[in-house]
Amino acid sequence: MVEHGEDGYDQPRSNMSNTDCMVEPARQDVEAVNDELARRHPIDDYYDRSIFPIRWIEKRRLAIIRSFVDERDGMRIAEVGSGGGHVLRMFRSSKLTAIDVSNVFLDTARKNLRGYDVEFIKGEVDKLPVLPTGFDRVICTEVLEHTLDPQAILATIVRMLAPGGRAVITVPHDPLIMKLKTMVRRSPAGWVLREKINWGGDHLHLHQWTPSSFRQLLSRNYHVLEAAAAPSAVLPIRLCYLCAPKR
Repeated sequence: MVEHGEDGYDQPRSNMSNTDCMVEPARQDVEAVNDELARRHPIDDYYDRSIFPIRWIEKRRLAIIRSFVDERDGMRIAEVGSGGGHVLRMFRSSKLTAIDVSNVFLDTARKNLRGYDVEFIKGEVDKLPVLPTGFDRVICTEVLEHTLDPQAILATIVRMLAPGGRAVITVPHDPLIMKLKTMVRRSPAGWVLREKINWGGDHLHLHQWTPSSFRQLLSRNYHVLEAAAAPSAVLPIRLCYLCAPKR
C-alpha cells in the first residue's frame, strides 16, 4: 500500500439545524466536516448493520457499479470519495487508488483493503497538488451531494481518465428519498424506526438532484453511455451512470 498526504441545475441544501451539530462546509473546514460525518455515521455500520431496505438498496447499487466497471485484470481504478473502501474492495484484480478528504474514512479503508494493490491519497480531488491520471475507470458514488462544487469534481474526473476510460457516477435521488422518509415518519413504522430514518445523513446533503437535473449537470462534461437505478427503475433511490468524457 502507498500513502500520500494531502451550478445551476441542482437544488442546494444549506439548512442544517442546530441539532445536527455540524456547520455548513462553506463556512468550515471541509476535512473537519467530513470527519464529523464519518464519526456520526460509521460507514461499516451503514453497509453491514443498517435496516434491511437500506442494505438492499446499497447491494443493488454496488452490483450496478460492478457491472459498469466491467473489471479486467490489471485495470487502473480510482475512487473519488472512497469512504471506507466498500466499493473498491470489489475489484481485487486491479491497481486501485483511493482518494478521500477524511482521515476517518481513510483509516477504515486501510482496514477493509488490507492485502489489495492500493494507493491512498488524502485531499479534495480538485485541489490536489499533483492529480493522478491515466485511469481506466474513475468511480464517484454518493459523493457529489457532499461537495461544495460538484461541477469542479466532475471536470477533474475527466482529467483523471486515460484515453478510452470511463467514469462511473452515482448520486442519491434526494427529492424522492425525502418524500419516502416523510411517508414513513407519518406511518406506524415511524414510531419504531425513529432516528434510524435519518441513518446515513441524507438530511445533511448540500445538493439535491432529480434524474433530469443530474443528466443536465453531467452533460457539460460527459456523454451518458448507460443509466440504471437502484434498487430498480420503478423505485429509483440511487441514480447510476456510466459516462464517457467529452474531450
